[in-house]
Amino acid sequence: MPEVELNLDWPDGTITRLYSPSTVILEHLAPGQVVSVQELRARGSLALRLASERVRARYGFACTRADEEEQRLLTRAARFGDGEQVVIHTA
Repeated sequence: MPEVELNLDWPDGTITRLYSPSTVILEHLAPGQVVSVQELRARGSLALRLASERVRARYGFACTRADEEEQRLLTRAARFGDGEQVVIHTA
């Protein structure tokens, strides 16, 4: 499966990398988009769960790294207000 890595530029100026085991994430979060923290949590969680399920469908087991990425994303997003903006870039 093609992997995807995106950079997230957070409201405090830090940049973190978001890994997905599937390109399905690009249907929910695309480079160049600016999304609210609330949108990022919702879209990112959905996309990473879908990516994990694609791995399960292909290999017979879920992608634990996608699950870990979702938790990292949610933990990081909790530091900011729902309306604050995050910029998505290619890694």
